[in-house]
Amino acid sequence: MRALAGGGRSLRWMLRSLAGRLLVVTLVFFALPVLIYEQFRQADQERQVLLLRSAQQQGQLIARALEPMLPSADGPGLARLGPVLARFADDNTRVRLLLRPKAVTSSTGEGFFYVASAPAVPTAMLDLERQRLIEQGVLVRLAASCAGDQPLAIPVPTERGGLDLLTSIVPIQSPVGCWAVVTSHAAAPYLGTHPGRPYWRTPEVQAASLIYVALAALVLVLLTEVWRNIRRFGDLARDIVQNRGPAGSFAARNSVPELAPVAEDFDRLVATLHNSATNLRRAAEDNAHAFKTPIAVIRQSLEPLKRIVPPGDQRGRRAIDMIEGSVERLDGLVSFARRMDETAADLLEPPRQRIDLSSLLDRVLQGYKGLLETRGVTVIPRVEADVFVKAGEELLETVIENIVDNAIGFSPPGGVIRVVLRREGTVAQLTVEDEGPGVDPANLEKIFERYFSQRGQPRIATLGDGATDSDCDAERALRLSGQDGMPHYGIGLWIVRRNLEAVGGHVEARNREAGGLCLRIQLPVA
Repeated sequence: MRALAGGGRSLRWMLRSLAGRLLVVTLVFFALPVLIYEQFRQADQERQVLLLRSAQQQGQLIARALEPMLPSADGPGLARLGPVLARFADDNTRVRLLLRPKAVTSSTGEGFFYVASAPAVPTAMLDLERQRLIEQGVLVRLAASCAGDQPLAIPVPTERGGLDLLTSIVPIQSPVGCWAVVTSHAAAPYLGTHPGRPYWRTPEVQAASLIYVALAALVLVLLTEVWRNIRRFGDLARDIVQNRGPAGSFAARNSVPELAPVAEDFDRLVATLHNSATNLRRAAEDNAHAFKTPIAVIRQSLEPLKRIVPPGDQRGRRAIDMIEGSVERLDGLVSFARRMDETAADLLEPPRQRIDLSSLLDRVLQGYKGLLETRGVTVIPRVEADVFVKAGEELLETVIENIVDNAIGFSPPGGVIRVVLRREGTVAQLTVEDEGPGVDPANLEKIFERYFSQRGQPRIATLGDGATDSDCDAERALRLSGQDGMPHYGIGLWIVRRNLEAVGGHVEARNREAGGLCLRIQLPVA
């Protein structure tokens, strides 16, 4: 069943794909002449048979018309047979008269002699024709019985260099001897070709073949040119996405006038995407700067308030703590919004430079030394040197940080994180394994979805005595998730997947048999 399903998909692809249709058209162009040629060749053979049969019947009618005159033709009367035969001859039909005298008893056919011909033919040509009849055994059979009409199709040359076709020989028995009326016709008018020449060598077939080949070549060239332009568009699109190759546009690479509007629309689309990505990055940076400044002012302003509020003023201290927590959350939200905007910009216009992933991974892991010591977690790296990929450095750095953050966040104290980078053929593979609780198998795909998180439930600070309802509402609004007390928005692994897919990569998750989660990243090498 799978084989049938795969065959069905391949057939649908061939019928829908331009390359597949081009292949089908090519096969049709090759198969059609074979089928048509065979049909026409058979029709031509049938036409030749009909024409030859008509010529043979004409020879029989001529013999029947001459039959009453031959018994009395002897001696001087033989000279008068030439004008008689001329009444039955024309430009295409020739009549000869052979006689084997009664006194001749030879059974080899040598006893037959030409006594008349219309039109007149040189003796040498008549001798050649007689020799052909002897070689074919025609005169030998007549010599034996002088009976039986014999349809023929024997080519003989003419005195003018043409070709005649002996179509019939009709024997007539008389007291004088055995007569044989031989009729021949010009081969070309009756058969349209020279006997023995293949049908494909006939002028009409060759002319039709040339026209057919010219039309087929024209159609194939047109389809091939359209296919090549589409391939050029695809190559240019990949070059634009991967920032490689010479600068160009779809319109510059197009060579089919009818595709010019499409090429111009593609160019406008590329320009729009490029401008959108640039504007998103600029807006993300500007907005983050605009929000970070007042946040920093609020944070600095809290310091003198802490000194002013007495230690015994629980409500004042709790209000300051809530303000600090809200500022931290607001700062996290600003960073989160910036990351979202930058991720959207990277999806529109993913950066593609040649990045040394080995060096980048070592550098990122070095930055986690302090956090690892604080959490009591050990990282064991096995990084193959000189693994280069095509991507953006910031994009890959975000991917690595999110995966390592995720592994550290779920690792227990004393846990081990194993980081392995190696090259496998045309793919760079990065694996990060932790010894955390793992993931529910039903959620292995969901962890890459937006806003999905398996971290601990939000913690809410314990309310002291004297707290009002408004204090409770404000405190509940400050939701800090996870064991580290920092907000988590469930976008880390979502960003990982989106960033990798933007540069042609892939990420997958699985639970380790010994416990913990394994994340595997694959990227095409540069």
